[in-house]
Amino acid sequence: MIFSAEATACDPFKAYDVLVVGGGIAGICAAIAARQAGASVLLLEQAPGNLRGGNSRHARNLRVMHDTPSEFLYESYPGDEYWGDLLRVTGGNTDQTVARAMIVESARMMAWMTQCGGRFEKWHSRARRPSRKTAFLLGGGKALLNAFYRTAERLGVDILYEADVISLKLNNGFAREAGIVTRRLSTAIRAKAVVVASGSYQANIDWLKQSLGDAADRCSIRGTPYAKGQVLRNLLDQGVAPVGNEAECHMVAVDARAPKFDGGIVTRVDCTPFSIVVDRTGRRFHDEGADIGPTRYAAWGRLIAQCPNQIAYAIFDSKAGGFFRPSIYQPIHAPTIVELAEKLALDPPTLAAAVHAFNDAVQAGIPGETGPGHWHTRDIAPPKTRWALPIDTPPFKSYPLRPGVTFTYLGVKIDENARVLMTDGSPSGNVFAAGSIMAANVVGQGYLAGIGMTIGTVFGRIAGQAAARYACR
Repeated sequence: MIFSAEATACDPFKAYDVLVVGGGIAGICAAIAARQAGASVLLLEQAPGNLRGGNSRHARNLRVMHDTPSEFLYESYPGDEYWGDLLRVTGGNTDQTVARAMIVESARMMAWMTQCGGRFEKWHSRARRPSRKTAFLLGGGKALLNAFYRTAERLGVDILYEADVISLKLNNGFAREAGIVTRRLSTAIRAKAVVVASGSYQANIDWLKQSLGDAADRCSIRGTPYAKGQVLRNLLDQGVAPVGNEAECHMVAVDARAPKFDGGIVTRVDCTPFSIVVDRTGRRFHDEGADIGPTRYAAWGRLIAQCPNQIAYAIFDSKAGGFFRPSIYQPIHAPTIVELAEKLALDPPTLAAAVHAFNDAVQAGIPGETGPGHWHTRDIAPPKTRWALPIDTPPFKSYPLRPGVTFTYLGVKIDENARVLMTDGSPSGNVFAAGSIMAANVVGQGYLAGIGMTIGTVFGRIAGQAAARYACR
């Protein structure tokens, strides 16, 4: 077997205690936890070393239960409130046992992550708006991953990059071996226990088309191009119980100029509540003020996915720019609405009419409330219920928008110990799961800021410890 030059040297014929499939935050946490528990560990990462880490490279924060303030989180975020927030965004589509186990364990994660080299922003540093519910990673996801990989290597975890896992062969619920291809060479690896942390399938466009149709070709994939779902498909085909909805995926509005893959959070567009949004015909199609909270990102991703050619345009003027975080790209701008329409290849009279009608419908506030957040429209469809700022101050600007897929809502079912469950309800003998491949146990729909990293770290650690206990018994 040929190992990447960046991989730790190891014996390809060695029988490992624990095999970890996937090198994102869940996988590296599982590898560290298993090694700390005394197991010999091999981690397989499909990406090359410089692109290791999956979607976790783009992460910023994780959601943490805490009863008292700390230097990283102010006030408190009790478990009951965490649970209530989760129920609200998922509409109850969550496994209560698994989700509550994650919430409780999240309170212990930051201490362990710090021991493994992770660092967090102090909330009073004023580097960003302080959060009561999420801890921000100092340096972001890439810095955390680099620290964890250094810890794993120091502990003696063997790491193989550019390793494509073709199959996990199950027999009566037990994983007997993993078939892998690395640099065009095929081999099989045996281990006493396996942790699957290989992500979901949002980068598999053919699979994504089963739910989105041809629109999938025009969506951006916000994270890694390596999340093809091959291990997920293989496990489901062998009788592992599914969880979640294959017909749904989480998507947000991103800049249409973003790359097809790996654009990350910097391509997300925040301006929709402070703009009007038109489709390819130059007409508005939704209340831009209906949701100004964090859930607006996913709402607009779905709305734009339903637009002709999956394209829309946020239109605003110079006075609105100070209300939102800009995209990594500069907005398209012009001195007049007609010239802006020409730059966007929209019909100028139609866009000009849409802006004129909107401006005429703007009402400045409500009795007793005069701030711009209370401005709204009247006698226009669709209405704009909040932040109806007239578009009248040049230069006029636009961000072109496309749906950006974050993850899919299909995975493998697990119990609170991260053990994979079979379709008959019985637990797998030696297969555990962590991260996006099992996230639908917690978030069957919707999303909470920072919960993806919480799922990855919490269940990565749980899965690694459980796999080590099984292998070393």
